[in-house]
Amino acid sequence: MQHDLIAQARTWLAEDPDPETREELGAIIEAGDAQELAARFAGTLQFGTAGLRGELGAGPMRMNRSVVIRAAAGLAAYLKAQGEEGGLVVIGYDARYKSEDFARDTAAVMTGAGLRAAVLPRPLPTPVLAYAIRHLGAVAGIEVTASHNPPRDNGYKVYLGDGSQIVPPADGEIAAAIDAVGPLAGVERPEDGWETLGDEVLAAYLARTDAVLAPDSPRTARTVYTAMHGVGTSVLTAAFERAGFPAPVLVTEQAEPDPAFPTVAFPNPEEPGAMDLAFATARRAAPDLVIANDPDADRCAVAVPDTATEGGWRMLRGDEVGALLAAHLVERGVSGVFAESIVSSSLLGRIAEKAGLGYEETLTGFKWIARVDGLRYGYEEALGYCVDPEGVRDKDGITAALLVAELASVLKEQGRTLLDLLDDLALTHGLHATDQLSVRVEDLSVIADAMARLREQPPAALAGLAVTSAEDLARGTERLPPTDGLRYQLEGARVIVRPSGTEPKLKCYLEVVVPVADAAGLPAARARGAELLAGIKRDLAVAAGI
Repeated sequence: MQHDLIAQARTWLAEDPDPETREELGAIIEAGDAQELAARFAGTLQFGTAGLRGELGAGPMRMNRSVVIRAAAGLAAYLKAQGEEGGLVVIGYDARYKSEDFARDTAAVMTGAGLRAAVLPRPLPTPVLAYAIRHLGAVAGIEVTASHNPPRDNGYKVYLGDGSQIVPPADGEIAAAIDAVGPLAGVERPEDGWETLGDEVLAAYLARTDAVLAPDSPRTARTVYTAMHGVGTSVLTAAFERAGFPAPVLVTEQAEPDPAFPTVAFPNPEEPGAMDLAFATARRAAPDLVIANDPDADRCAVAVPDTATEGGWRMLRGDEVGALLAAHLVERGVSGVFAESIVSSSLLGRIAEKAGLGYEETLTGFKWIARVDGLRYGYEEALGYCVDPEGVRDKDGITAALLVAELASVLKEQGRTLLDLLDDLALTHGLHATDQLSVRVEDLSVIADAMARLREQPPAALAGLAVTSAEDLARGTERLPPTDGLRYQLEGARVIVRPSGTEPKLKCYLEVVVPVADAAGLPAARARGAELLAGIKRDLAVAAGI
């Protein structure tokens, strides 16, 4: 076994084009580290949520130039098989380690394969790439990013010409084409021949951001902003300036791109501690809002002043922001379909129904939400919002931030806040309280075991609420294609359990709905909601054995 691993590693080493990973792998072979070799050569990184994502390093189970070149060659072969010979592929990248190298390798492979390649001029937000695909009439797009993953990771997100991330069967066909790529020596990679774009695409994207705002809306909300060491600062501040909002106060420690992410363990606004510096800045600047993007700026987090919260600032849940933006768009009189993934709050459906708008539920991910016919607005609880689907068919943390700032400005003129609007929604539709039980694992078998256990012994009750139906989403439903997940309906609650598509996590999404008679009943309803969520979380963990 060890002899086979060493032989595999030597073969890989011989064609690795990157001196850094060659040195790294050479040292592992020299040390005879069987455990490390097994971890890196146990298989290959698989296409998951719209592409690849993994830890940087040498070997087929890591993100590196060899893996990226193969992925690009497979994608090029797929595009040519679809009749796209000579078509344009646009490539963007963030500021993580190796991102620019991976973008350049991809451009070289596409050029060598007879496609045209254009690379964005510098590290820019993922939404700019998603916009560029449709703006430039490309047949595909690639964004080199690991979004909000830990610093040691990178990734490769693939879009087709409609500007949406790939879905079945395209992902499987691309994966098969990648598997069919032979030795790297056979993959043509010219030294030049692709285009490096100027700022025209970014300028067109920024001009488009104005479309999300009402022409005569107030623009008075003051914000503190953090880019979380990512690429959002220059684009978001430019968008706010164009729109006429006050310049955001920057969290200076996190304003510039830094692949080491020195102030956060996980560069995700949802992770404990990630917003501490933003809140410290807000306590000094006293703004109306705190806005955070994740490192590739496709997600948007929002926090509001709240004297009842320790530190004076409260992070809004993605479901709360999702409902607030929906209510704002309804108030503005929009038409079209509102859509969300099955793990997001059912409140959106109630808002859409009351407004007489269409509503759709999709599988998890914007690759599904963006494909909804007639989409006007889509969101997902993990801080993703699509507020301009004609411009960007994906989540966009820049335009979402603009829309939140507009809503805060409208409410400010009325002497009200986002929290007041959330109260209104609770009184109209019932208090929708959501939470998540998320378990990060080292060993992926823990997730498989938990899913198997729940399938074999589904819970009869959680937090004293009877389970009224248990669906195995792997079988598909009338409206949803099959996916690895479980959905439980309870009396006044809902639970969905699924493995993450991008991280080694088991995710459980919880929602309870508590009726509220009047404003005086809101505190008791919130307490009851929190109590039920805690009980469901506790009982579900026991049922899943996690």
